[in-house]
Amino acid sequence: MAARYRRWIGGVLAVAAVSVASPAVAGPPLGPTGDTAFYTPPAEIPATPGQAIKTEPMSLPITLPGSNGPLPADTTRVMFSATGRTGSAVAATGAYLRPTLPWIGPGPRPLLVIAPGTQGQGDQCAPSNTLAFLLQYNGGLDVGVQYEQYAAIYPFLAMGGAVMLTDHDSFGTPGPHSYMSRASTGQVMLDAARVARELPGNGLGSNAPVVLWGYSQGGGAAAAAVELAPTYAPDLPIVGAYAGAPVVDARAQLQHFDRGSLAGALGYYVNGALDENPALAPATDRLLNDAGKRMLTETARQCVAETVLTHGFRDSRSWTTTGQSVVEALDSDRGWAVHLDEDRVGHLRPSAPVLVHSTAGDELVPTYTARRLAADWCAAGATVAYYEQPLPGDPVKLGVSHVLNSPLGLPGALLWLHGLLRGEAAPRTC
Repeated sequence: MAARYRRWIGGVLAVAAVSVASPAVAGPPLGPTGDTAFYTPPAEIPATPGQAIKTEPMSLPITLPGSNGPLPADTTRVMFSATGRTGSAVAATGAYLRPTLPWIGPGPRPLLVIAPGTQGQGDQCAPSNTLAFLLQYNGGLDVGVQYEQYAAIYPFLAMGGAVMLTDHDSFGTPGPHSYMSRASTGQVMLDAARVARELPGNGLGSNAPVVLWGYSQGGGAAAAAVELAPTYAPDLPIVGAYAGAPVVDARAQLQHFDRGSLAGALGYYVNGALDENPALAPATDRLLNDAGKRMLTETARQCVAETVLTHGFRDSRSWTTTGQSVVEALDSDRGWAVHLDEDRVGHLRPSAPVLVHSTAGDELVPTYTARRLAADWCAAGATVAYYEQPLPGDPVKLGVSHVLNSPLGLPGALLWLHGLLRGEAAPRTC
């Protein structure tokens, strides 16, 4: 590793460690359910995507005092217009983090747009809500931890980069969160980049480069966004996308969840799909038994920890009327089969370089889908680097290697980003 890279990464991790270890707490360490008034959209949504609808100040739970505002960032909760799966205007939310540290990297200060990993489906789990707290408790088994801020957000803020965290579609706002929906998650992420670049006093120049970033569910959103960007958002100066352990194939993903710790996430996907496509309701009603329908109702209100505790490690055959797994049952209906087909990323060619990072024995996200994504993009002529962490999976599908893969891959992903921002040729492993 070159000396300048070591200094750059060392500075990032040092400032991040100071921020996280500081006893100064700007927000409450234990939070309740979020501000429902803010998350209620107006009667009319602007037709143009990426327009701010309303904003309010918020704070990170761990900060230091600084002359330019709280270190490492001054934070604003944002509601903005976006485009849903069907092309209609929707209200989405997120949080913009204006850095209060100088940018230590090359070139103009960049904007990192982060799509979060799986948080749940209850509105109280929306990342722009939980970001304000170290720990969120809403009663019973409903506990939430905003792990995204300790993964990529704080390290990038430590560099002096700007961050926009998106909640995805219908997360916090009315309606079921559109979990693993290729079109809505990708488009909302791009619209989040648009609104961040237009916010007054955002600390960004007009030429600020945009980087898309996500891990797990967020990695799938980043992958969807980067391949949709050439046609949906050609106005954005996207320089690259990092897709860690990306969820990029709904059918394969739901099969992989079955009988694992996130078996209940099947409910997240079905709930979101029914909201996006109500024509799927009759088949769903016919294919799911009473226990399956109860699972849908319960998971619609849950954060991920509660879903693991109440529905983890279930065999989904116990939720269907046919004795098949949920995926097999849904796939037997033509409408559902088409919907599942549409939620696979990899059919379009990204115009920006992409880093796809996976692990050999991922218990929560099937490794072969990440490999296939990189191969599909390579075949289309895209600039793709694919790296795989040689971690074994655990036999009971707790998700240990999936969780460890994120921090283990972070230094390499930051180095890859550093090279992009320096204008160096992006690596290609095709």
